[in-house]
Amino acid sequence: MLTLKLKTREDRRLRAGHLWVYSNEIDTATTAAKGVAPGTLCKFVDSRDKPLGVGYVNPTALLCGRLLTGKADAVIDADWMLRRLQSALALREKLYPTPYYRLAFGDSDGLPGLVVDRYGDVLVVQLTTAGMENLKAIVIEALQRLLKPRGILLRNDTSARELEGLSLYEEIIGEVPETVDLIESGVPFKAPVRGGQKTGWFYDQHANRDRLAPYVKGARVLDVFSYVGGWAVRAAKFGASEVTCVDSSKLALEVAAENAKLNGIALETRQGDALDVLKTLRGEGRQFDVVVVDPPALIKRKRDTDAGTEHYAALNRQAMHLLAPDGILISCSCSFHMEAAELQRILLRESRTVGRRLQILEQGGQSPDHPVHPAIVETRYLKAFYCRLA
Repeated sequence: MLTLKLKTREDRRLRAGHLWVYSNEIDTATTAAKGVAPGTLCKFVDSRDKPLGVGYVNPTALLCGRLLTGKADAVIDADWMLRRLQSALALREKLYPTPYYRLAFGDSDGLPGLVVDRYGDVLVVQLTTAGMENLKAIVIEALQRLLKPRGILLRNDTSARELEGLSLYEEIIGEVPETVDLIESGVPFKAPVRGGQKTGWFYDQHANRDRLAPYVKGARVLDVFSYVGGWAVRAAKFGASEVTCVDSSKLALEVAAENAKLNGIALETRQGDALDVLKTLRGEGRQFDVVVVDPPALIKRKRDTDAGTEHYAALNRQAMHLLAPDGILISCSCSFHMEAAELQRILLRESRTVGRRLQILEQGGQSPDHPVHPAIVETRYLKAFYCRLA
């Protein structure tokens, strides 16, 4: 197996529990990494040749190495993968009574580059690094041994793969329908895993949607960036008097309507750019008691910060205009580069702009099936503020 030596003192991050190695940390004088095929398994050692563990390397990427295990003699095979996935499964089975959750969350589960979402007997898998792509066969074997799924969908169409020099593709193993069933806190939904966003559903907001109950009974609720109606349908089941979904995707709103019908509730849908629809609703004189603003990542790269920050501000400003007196705004951000403190500053500034008094009632993050790796700040990405505007 290839051995990669780090420069003096560049082992500190790994010894502190981190899993990443950057290209400028490799001792290129003693390590011939440039000609190595992307995704090759390797041993990492420090400048004194003391072992750090086993991982994989992609010499074409800035983030060129990821540690899989601190055991220098580890064999990365299907048995090893199965043990990691068994550990991940044990946590989820403690957390959720039904088999609908994120089964594997990359670095946080000791599986950098791997995401697995479970929909009962259907799994949706994303391999986001060259190293995990090279391990695809043992990932599939381990998942089949662990869960015996009816079907596995490889949704390898994420932009993260492009940073690794990987092609985008989808692959189906077994039987995978266009739309799958799931249950969230007892509420049934359908998710378009083959044509929808990401892996078909956003499990990371599960816990935040559970928080809705005290705020929505008898309320008029607006769900902005609704996708397939996760927030809206949960609000209606908690007793909201009316729910409205806003999304740019026709498919998403069609599935949202299906989810409403599945749960015996009425649902209004508005298709279009979120800001445009919010301005239209304001022009119609509409008001809502609860507005949820849950956009996709508006700041994907640090250089997008200024434009993304203004976009968050504009969305929340328009949402505040639509809130009835003492209304509740649930403002979310899944952009890692948007820190919670900055989102809070935006909310305060925009509340003053519209002449409202802001109170923050609760704060939430990602659900526990998206655990945070304590040494990798990037694994803590989701923010949710429950606010009251007097």
